[in-house]
Amino acid sequence: MSDQYDVIILGGGNAGFGVSAIAAEAGKKIAFIEERDFGGTCPNRGCTPKKVLVAAAHALDEIERAAVHHIDVGKAKLDWAKLIRREKEMIAFIPDAMTGVAEKRGDVYRGTAKFVGPNTIEVDGRILHGDNIVIATGSKTRSLPIPGNELMITSDDVLSEQAQPADVVFIGGGVIAMEFSHVYARAGTQVTILEAMPRLLPRVDVDAVAAIQAESERIGITVQTSVTVKAVTKVGDRLRVTYESDGQEQSLEAERVINGAGRVANVEGLDLDAGKVAHDRIAVEVDDYLRSTSNPSVWVAGDALVNSPQLSPIASYEGRIVGQNIVNGPTVKPDYQVIPSGIYTVPALSTVGLTEEQAKQSSADIKITSSEMTGWFSGKSYGETVAWAKVLVDQSADRIVGAHLVGHQGEELIHLFAMAMRHGIKASALKDDMFAFPTFSSDVKNLF
Repeated sequence: MSDQYDVIILGGGNAGFGVSAIAAEAGKKIAFIEERDFGGTCPNRGCTPKKVLVAAAHALDEIERAAVHHIDVGKAKLDWAKLIRREKEMIAFIPDAMTGVAEKRGDVYRGTAKFVGPNTIEVDGRILHGDNIVIATGSKTRSLPIPGNELMITSDDVLSEQAQPADVVFIGGGVIAMEFSHVYARAGTQVTILEAMPRLLPRVDVDAVAAIQAESERIGITVQTSVTVKAVTKVGDRLRVTYESDGQEQSLEAERVINGAGRVANVEGLDLDAGKVAHDRIAVEVDDYLRSTSNPSVWVAGDALVNSPQLSPIASYEGRIVGQNIVNGPTVKPDYQVIPSGIYTVPALSTVGLTEEQAKQSSADIKITSSEMTGWFSGKSYGETVAWAKVLVDQSADRIVGAHLVGHQGEELIHLFAMAMRHGIKASALKDDMFAFPTFSSDVKNLF
């Protein structure tokens, strides 16, 4: 194999495959470098296997609500070990399948990559030269500077451990903590979330967070905010978390303490300085075309960026943009204005566009409509324990600018709002459209 390439892609996840799809079609010579499993975090250690666990939590939720329909099924019991085995079996094919795709598009190198020059990469002693180098190395768990940090486990471990813990503490109340806490709690594990900020999910609409927090507490999750964790220590076969809340030192014990503080760009070991790649130790500095501001041969896409949401579809989207800009020159800029996303608690919290706080800061004439839907026919029919929505409309432009839903199949309905926002469908047109009835979708026109 030649060591000279048109494109060297560091990372075999969604961003890297997005780049390679465009570059390979254009006939570019590609090198893939991956140190773990091809496919990256999402299909192997993130969103895909996590949804297997979330689906089980949904089943438990359905069983809990069976009594609403006068169905007596007794108390459900989840076999955690078998669930984890099912999860592993369902994703087992992914690394080989994705490796096969990579091998069809270019040369594959296994190992840890680092820059040894502006256009040069070393991978386990082998030197590769690239006209373009793409940093698509994804993200890693954010390390917490807490004594006893090494005693914590991560989401990777949650997806692998065969034994269900009796109790867990999440340090950090981000997306990962919220999603796994619902799986654990519905399976019978006692869950506590300790969050340093004044509220959970600080980037999400405040009322949406309040709705999902209330449901979290209803199913037994304990949430404490504005706390400072001091240390994690081992006490016999259990762990003790010492923290400060309201000026008082407190502690609690659990079988597992989980790092729920989110993820950061995985660029630390790349030796960016050797590549003449400007950075601040956390983020690579890029221009509007996702190209390094200091080295025009280097591009960044996916979770290795820090200014865009760490979402699988965004990684693929950014990868394809980088591919287009490599092939055609820097002409395409990413547009992040309309990004539907879901936090897969049970039920899910789904969002797109502006929060109420952001909308109020604009000069637009914003109409805010909040709806509590558990008493609606659709909500009552399915015995929903939480069903809430907020829709923001710019009345002068007749455009939806934001939507936030908890429950009510919001993880699906959010895409109706996103499509309307992205393609310029008037709010009044969506409101007047026809939907099959009775469906959750037919409630959309009553939400604004």
